[in-house]
Amino acid sequence: MNTEYLTDTIVLLAAAVIAVPLFQALGLGAIPGFLVAGIVLGPSGLGFIENYDEISHLAELGVVLLLFVIGIEINPSRLWKMKGLVLGLGSLQVFITGGILTFIVHATLQTSWGISLLIGAALALSSTAFVLQLLTEKKMLSSEYGRPSVAVLLLQDLAVVPLLAFVSLMATPELTIAEDVFYAFAEALIILVLIITIARYILNPLLNRLARFSSPEIFTASALLLVLGSAQVMERIGLSMAMGAFTAGLLIADSSYRHQIIAEIQPFRGLLLGLFFMSMGMSLNLTLFFANPLILLGIVVVLIAGKFLTLWPLSRLFGIENKASISIALLLAQSGEFALVLFALAKGVGLLDATLFQHLLIIVLLSMLATPALEKAAFRIFFSTREGSTPIPEFEIGRIEQDAKPVLLIGFGRMGRKVGFILESMKVPYVAIDGRADLVDRERAEGKPVYYGDLKRAEIFRVAGVADAPLVIVAIDSPEVSERVVSSLHAAYPAIPIFVRGHDMMRCQALKALGAHSTVSETLEASAELAREALLHMGLEAPQVEMALDDLRKDYYERTNQVRVESKPGPNIP
Repeated sequence: MNTEYLTDTIVLLAAAVIAVPLFQALGLGAIPGFLVAGIVLGPSGLGFIENYDEISHLAELGVVLLLFVIGIEINPSRLWKMKGLVLGLGSLQVFITGGILTFIVHATLQTSWGISLLIGAALALSSTAFVLQLLTEKKMLSSEYGRPSVAVLLLQDLAVVPLLAFVSLMATPELTIAEDVFYAFAEALIILVLIITIARYILNPLLNRLARFSSPEIFTASALLLVLGSAQVMERIGLSMAMGAFTAGLLIADSSYRHQIIAEIQPFRGLLLGLFFMSMGMSLNLTLFFANPLILLGIVVVLIAGKFLTLWPLSRLFGIENKASISIALLLAQSGEFALVLFALAKGVGLLDATLFQHLLIIVLLSMLATPALEKAAFRIFFSTREGSTPIPEFEIGRIEQDAKPVLLIGFGRMGRKVGFILESMKVPYVAIDGRADLVDRERAEGKPVYYGDLKRAEIFRVAGVADAPLVIVAIDSPEVSERVVSSLHAAYPAIPIFVRGHDMMRCQALKALGAHSTVSETLEASAELAREALLHMGLEAPQVEMALDDLRKDYYERTNQVRVESKPGPNIP
């Protein structure tokens, strides 16, 4: 038995387990940890990994899954709500920054206009994975600088489609640069039209049928088949696996199954994406860096400064307050993983020689390693506008925002639907998750924000945004599933209030013991309403009836809050 691959796997896992927690404890994030671990293990470091080529092929799957998840996150409704910033600020940032960098690259490196355009456009893109991770950790996604940053990242993600096509077309030497650009945008447009058609008439009905089997294994296999199949098809027609994965993500971006599919893919994506960043670190030739360290560091400083000086005035142009504009420009000043993907793809088809690829790799990785410091500066500058004032009362966290902080409603049956109706009437946004595919399709046809998800898997709630939800309402028919949901939610998110539908006192007590903030008993409320109507019909005074029912409820819920060990005195209320 060949244990060489097993040894390499153990070394990689050990390095990740040591480096990533260390970098996170230092406040630098997981991605620099993976990069540094790769550098240490690679030929430029200790040289532990000898099968780098085989590992890099496996790491390509991490890129595929990254682009798939990024594609899913670009859902049309989100884009439309932020269309001003996405199409305005985002487009201007990509075109202006990319254009300036293209001219600089062409003038300094004497490369062709096509290669210069590819390098300039790639360097203009920021790190979606890194920036979103940092904003999420600080709970600043909905802040005055978080939302515009997300808008710019969304447009940059969309720009990946023509750029991936552009790399493939550049490999066809008979085309001119103008033809390459034209065909790249034409292919991007055709792909988007196909996405809309396939998603509406083929993919969603197919996923609906698969969901009816209620088999997690089938759905997981289907999700992986969708990603890898799309990637393979795109590669077969002369484009790239990365574009295929990105297209597959766009296919289900507005589907009712998006949360479940992300939950299925997430474990693979996280592990393989870490492997991708480690492979980038292993491929780094530090000899080239040490040969010209000051020049390369100077280029990184110029890149960061150039992107900063472009984004700052552009943000001000769109009416964003000055210090928030500075924070946006700092946060997005690095280059990112898409540049790594594009450069690796260009090197693979012979557009970039090994030395230029290595220099570009060093520049991108160094700019990414500077991101934690840039983010800290952005955070401090933003909050310096509020020094001496009271802390921000969760305008980022507590205030209800239509697209940022919806209530998470788990279960959308008879009771869940009524809860949703009440929330809508009070203008409170919510996202509902239910495990019945036919119910989800029916409710979405009526415009309800309901998504399919396996309620027995805690990962689906994280994907649905429970970490940012002001509270969770559990309205599931099954008592056993309710208890499982409450237990997993409270264990993972102990600070989030959980309001639960219970059946009787025993179930309500069990739910409270598992971490529910508040429970409502079906048997009590139904009995109280039935008794109320009967007593009023008999001619009793309404205040007298209400007082009696209030006393009943008070006694009932006081006893619910107690974990019953032995029988307690008082009326035997079920």
